[in-house]
Amino acid sequence: MGEIEDAIERADREAFTKDPPKTLKGQIGFLLKQFGSAKAVAQELGVTPDSVNRYRRGARKHARADVAAKIDDAVKARWQPLVRKRRQKQAAASGGITVETRARFGYSAAVGTTDDGRFRRLTVHLPATYAQQLFDARNAGASDQEMRGIIAEGFKEVYFQDGGGRAMGLSDVEINDIDYLDLDY
Repeated sequence: MGEIEDAIERADREAFTKDPPKTLKGQIGFLLKQFGSAKAVAQELGVTPDSVNRYRRGARKHARADVAAKIDDAVKARWQPLVRKRRQKQAAASGGITVETRARFGYSAAVGTTDDGRFRRLTVHLPATYAQQLFDARNAGASDQEMRGIIAEGFKEVYFQDGGGRAMGLSDVEINDIDYLDLDY
């Protein structure tokens, strides 16, 4: 994995927007929604469908330790991907993405200006369109270099050109020699 892929993974892991259900009844209710039937949940957990229905109704308040561990694992395995998906959808729709990095930035600029690459420490909030492009590229299996290009284009627009207010002659921005890169959304 590259720096960008690692940063997306860290951002996903760091943000639990809501804890998974803690009670046995709540966990079984969640699993029933995910699997669609008591029979499917029972097969996943290695118990009978009747046991699943007793847990759902609250007739059994506690499961055996081995079954409780399986229930907990099944809930956690299915809960976090839903949270990640929801957060990424929100970032891509309206929230945008914040990129914090220390890297060497180089760019092509008009004659007579300084275009030598140099290390900069930047924290820039990129609009939702860049978040959408980044997630789409990741889901399509884009290389780290392609994802760097998306972030560099966002930095060019938001930071270097200030949304069209300056440095309009700037054509390409490149991110090289990344010391660290963190994402938040």
